[in-house]
Amino acid sequence: AADEDMRPPVALLAHAVDEPGRSAFWPLAEFSPEWVAVRWALEHDVPARFIDLPAAHTLAWRAADGHGDVDADGRGDDQAPPGRSGTAPADVRRDPLAALAAAAGHDDPERWWEDVIEHRGRGAGDALAPFTALEEAMTALRETEEDREGGDGDVRDLVREAHMRLQVRAARREFAEGVAVVCGAWHVPALRRRATVAADRALLKGLPRTKVDMTWVPWTHRRLSRAGGYGAGIESPGWYGHLFAAVDRPVERWLTKVAGLLRAEDRIVSPAHVIEATRLAETLAVIRGRPLPGLTEATDAVRAVMCDGSDVPLALVHDRLVVGDVLGEVPAGAPAVPLQRDLTRAQRRLRLRPEAPERELELDLRKETDAGRSRLLHRLRLLGVGWGEAVASRSTGTFREAWRLRWEPELSVRVAEAGVWGTTVLSAATARAQADAVTARGLAEVTALAERCLLAELPDALAPVMRILADRAALDTDVGHLAQALPALVRSLRYGDVRGTDTGALAEVAEGLAERVFVGLPAACAALDADAAEEMRRHVDAVHTAVGLLGDAPAPGRGDVHSRWRAVLHTLSARDTVPGVVRGRAVRLLLDDGELAPDEAARLMVLVLSPATPPADAAAWIEGFVGGGSGGGMLLLHDERLLALVDAWLTGVPADAFTHVLPLLRRTFSAYEPGVRRGLGELVRRGPEARGSVTTAGSGVPGFAAGLDPVRADAVLPVVRLLLGRHPAPDGGDLAGANT
Repeated sequence: AADEDMRPPVALLAHAVDEPGRSAFWPLAEFSPEWVAVRWALEHDVPARFIDLPAAHTLAWRAADGHGDVDADGRGDDQAPPGRSGTAPADVRRDPLAALAAAAGHDDPERWWEDVIEHRGRGAGDALAPFTALEEAMTALRETEEDREGGDGDVRDLVREAHMRLQVRAARREFAEGVAVVCGAWHVPALRRRATVAADRALLKGLPRTKVDMTWVPWTHRRLSRAGGYGAGIESPGWYGHLFAAVDRPVERWLTKVAGLLRAEDRIVSPAHVIEATRLAETLAVIRGRPLPGLTEATDAVRAVMCDGSDVPLALVHDRLVVGDVLGEVPAGAPAVPLQRDLTRAQRRLRLRPEAPERELELDLRKETDAGRSRLLHRLRLLGVGWGEAVASRSTGTFREAWRLRWEPELSVRVAEAGVWGTTVLSAATARAQADAVTARGLAEVTALAERCLLAELPDALAPVMRILADRAALDTDVGHLAQALPALVRSLRYGDVRGTDTGALAEVAEGLAERVFVGLPAACAALDADAAEEMRRHVDAVHTAVGLLGDAPAPGRGDVHSRWRAVLHTLSARDTVPGVVRGRAVRLLLDDGELAPDEAARLMVLVLSPATPPADAAAWIEGFVGGGSGGGMLLLHDERLLALVDAWLTGVPADAFTHVLPLLRRTFSAYEPGVRRGLGELVRRGPEARGSVTTAGSGVPGFAAGLDPVRADAVLPVVRLLLGRHPAPDGGDLAGANT
């Protein structure tokens, strides 16, 4: 607290040395009574000490009770909250002020506290009068609670308060001029209670104990607002921080801050709005019988005057100001586990500061700094430190990555937990990956781990992971498992190309895995029910995408991987024992790759839609051919010959079978884009005779022109050049050469 670089909100973090996940936080905001007392003591050269039960006992005690974490998201009931939440808990001990507010007829303990304490001033010149009255109320509450429980109350409270009394006695002996105690109001009657030293020591005898490390970690206002951090949570830490810092006229200053925020969001808010909102807040306080305007009155005034009665901009005010995204700072010299120190060095080197607000980060892996950021974020994910979440990039290509970042205080605990794997992020991630590979339950988990090792650039982990992967792949005979594993391996090969990683061993395993899929897939597709057939269709799609990304180099004695996969698709498309959804998808994939002529695809559709085929099987074939997000709607829209075949089959389905195929067809066509569905509906409505009017004249194939129109093609080339990152051709230039 004495360090100039220490800026609240911060928290004391205690964790068991042998089990870092067993931890506890003690958050402190700028307005926390404990923080204010410590800062005053430092400024006036007065000794200050903590008197609560040490964390060495608290953590061990909770572990003995079967609790792994001790309020890992906050302080629980260990400290008294400086503010109250809006909900009174059933447990009086957890929030006694809520019980007092309820007894006074108030349903909001926050407003009750402001009315009777915060807004009343010092009374008749006695600054301690509110505290005296509160002590009397707490004494009555504790007596009532103990009578109801039939004893002395919560054992944990009794032990903590015994330790507090011993510490206060020791301080009195050391400092004869007097001692001030800052504690939760609930504990005041217990500290006043007369108890012998022997009785207090007896309560503390035999307490469990564990070795504990402690450090400071940054905290956030948003984290203070959640239940757990401050008892039932402080709903408005930003508001309390403002009240603490405002030297005068707090409501006027608050409304000025709100106006500044709304103006920054392009809302029209003038000084006249601030004046009018201030008058309205003061008037509301008078009408409601409150001594001064509080947050409720200020919020109502902002809604009416600055937000035109809308709660949409008001939600922004609540998020940015009432709660806030303030993130505390901890000096570099604060004690920390070695892994945390290495992480801090990496964050500074890569200029990647932990921040409370959520933000998106676009990375270009061709740049060294961005590549380093990517490595760090992937390594932290391997360690279970979820600082960043990978999201879809706005750009295409494997050299682009996008992340959504938000630093939460709990991540400090995750870093402490990960410290058991190593002293640096690199060594810890390597050790964790090796251990995860050994304990992985399935082949897909190992392949996913290999991909993550490649993304995190962990060469020392990749080799043992690949050995385990090869062993698992050799023993696994389930084609579904092999098909699930292949895409991750192929993606890893692409990432390796971008990051300059040696992926020779990875390519060998991927090709071997692909060969086993090719051999086993036709047999695995036989005798499947509807759900298994749909799952196998997804496997076929995944393998097809993976094969398309594999290299073209032929394997010795086997030809290239693409030709072998095309042979598998031909087998699937022609084998009657293969479910219709898989056969239809195989035909569609061959058609899209130009390996099947449109006339042949139409012939296969005619056969499957013949009266000899059961309607349910025909519907499944159609779903495989034009469903499943394959762009089949556009295919039907532009190839009216296929649309006519589907239309003729559907109108000829017998009535008793139609109800059985309708759900499948509805699932197929409902996945199309609204514009595609509308276009198909228009074509069907016009009927076969009128459809030719919407096709291009002279087309050999319905829906397509007879040849390329150079003028229309040249018109889009400037846009294509922009998309490729090139400058448009100068006026009068040869645009036709832009695609070279």
